Amino acid sequence: MSSEKISASAAPKPMGLYPHARRVGNLLFLSGIGPRNPEDDTIPGLELDKHGQFKSFDFEAQCHSVFKNVKTVLEASGAKWEDLVDVTTFLVDMKRDFHTYNRIYAEYFKDAQPCRTTVSVTSLPSAIAIELKCIAVLPETTK
Repeated sequence: MSSEKISASAAPKPMGLYPHARRVGNLLFLSGIGPRNPEDDTIPGLELDKHGQFKSFDFEAQCHSVFKNVKTVLEASGAKWEDLVDVTTFLVDMKRDFHTYNRIYAEYFKDAQPCRTTVSVTSLPSAIAIELKCIAVLPETTK
């Protein structure tokens, strides 16, 4: 079975050599997506001092941004929230951030309730605090 690489021009550029998503049959696999701003690559709610230490941090802003970026990639792939069947979430500070993430997740996924796994990691490739890895099932008519 062949696969198709998908690049979403309105999403943040990948941080390495990988597509935003790959379609195989009617399955859509999204690469890890973080909250970076697609226009200028900044991280919403994050300000670092000259030593790279956190000056200000807004995890809620990162949550809203990561969900927006996932939606952008889904739409570029011909999918929507309701097509998601699995979401894996990586948090760099489970103790600090899980309650906020869980509350905001419930707002976005109230009707679409994919399977979900939330994992604590020590770091992500940039100064982001959250990343999502998603799988969707596309309608049979999508090509």
